[in-house]
Amino acid sequence: MSDSSPLPPVRLHSEAELARDALATPLLSRAVRLARWAGPDTRVGAGGELVEEQLAPAAAELGLDGDDAAAYASEAWRVAVDTGLVAVVDEEEGTVAAGADLSLVLSGAPQDVLGLWLGALETVLADASVPDLDDLVEAMDEGGEIDFSALDWDPEAEAEFLDGVLGNLYLLTASEDGPGDGPVPLPALAASMIVPDDMGEPTNDVLEQVSDAMMRLDDQFRALEPVGLVDFQPVDEALMADAGEEPGVSSGGAGAVDDTDVSRYGMVRLTPLGVYGIRARLLEAGFAAPAVGDLADKGADVLLDSTSAFPPMAAQAETEQWLARREPLAAARELLAAARGADAGAPLRRLRCQQALSLVGTAAAPALHEVLDDAELGGLARVWLAERGVPDVPAPSEEMVFWLTVDTIAAQLAAEGNSEELQALVEGLAAQHGSFFAAAWRVEHPATPDVLEAMGRLHPDKRVAKEARKAAFKARSQQGG
Repeated sequence: MSDSSPLPPVRLHSEAELARDALATPLLSRAVRLARWAGPDTRVGAGGELVEEQLAPAAAELGLDGDDAAAYASEAWRVAVDTGLVAVVDEEEGTVAAGADLSLVLSGAPQDVLGLWLGALETVLADASVPDLDDLVEAMDEGGEIDFSALDWDPEAEAEFLDGVLGNLYLLTASEDGPGDGPVPLPALAASMIVPDDMGEPTNDVLEQVSDAMMRLDDQFRALEPVGLVDFQPVDEALMADAGEEPGVSSGGAGAVDDTDVSRYGMVRLTPLGVYGIRARLLEAGFAAPAVGDLADKGADVLLDSTSAFPPMAAQAETEQWLARREPLAAARELLAAARGADAGAPLRRLRCQQALSLVGTAAAPALHEVLDDAELGGLARVWLAERGVPDVPAPSEEMVFWLTVDTIAAQLAAEGNSEELQALVEGLAAQHGSFFAAAWRVEHPATPDVLEAMGRLHPDKRVAKEARKAAFKARSQQGG
């Protein structure tokens, strides 16, 4: 995932909703309870961890029992210390007191609570990349130092791998052709990190790597669920009972499993809080990670330029929020002014303007009347007015019709490339207007040569395609190219 390419915008819940979700997560709620439980008799070790004899009382305070109770209590305490809910007063004595940030739980703004949660998330993510305790003990030398080479573990590589997995999960969640709020099969997520895009049939070695990655992710997502980052259905342990089975992979390709059994191999999805958290980390790492609503207070020029790179549904959602803050007539005038231009991005801006104006009622009609004589906007203004049944709309000149046609195709090329829809449009134009190319090359639009070249490339009829290419040559010559 490149930090130079903007990710699709995500829809975030309100900060108030997210803050409530954060306080309700098992891990942060336990950390808050332990911060309130701590008193003068509480003792910690050199690293701020609860001393062993206090783990049982801490677990009891949290209502935990069983073999993992002490581990859960220790984790919650570590989060309390790392997030400032608890402060170590005297390192030598091992005494503690309520941290300065504990008051934020009750009196802080939603953003303050989310800051605490993000701190807890960082603690859990750091822990999730660490091997389990048994492996660490086995790799410890006589001096108490960990021999990382014996673990076959690279801390930086492990953290980078988990970041990449979470980035891919975020991208799948944000993409309009992805699962959205639905879960992602663990084999597919593991394969997204291992299998090269240009690989056809994965080799046995690659399949084994995918299987190993799945099992690592199974452990890591189990650790990440209590902080509220993900909803996770673990790998069915019955699938691992047979040591000879490779979970989640088959000769049909990495992650290939029977549809009826796919959930048994693990399913994961980002929660709304998880989407917020991963986006915050992406922004901090320098990625362009927009959220729907980011542009609501920006000008129409920023709206049209930015949404030009958005998928259709996200562009509409962003535009709706932008329009909600403005009076229809003023919004229409601002949009039309921003749509002008002869630069390469102008046709797509005008398309986004047209789409935005489709969401505005007839109160905006005066703004469209004002641009009827505008060479760049007069065509789309006539279309808008005619679609709403406004009477006495003047018919466009042939020159305006051809200019609008070129502008529309240029916008479609910028938005979708050589799509099937655009090919159908090209075929329809050539069929309806026998002399289209004879007139189109004369259109004084910066994109005319490129549009005609694209029409020649897209049209399946060789004769028509050749005619389009000839027209493109004439248009380029006319423009001095």
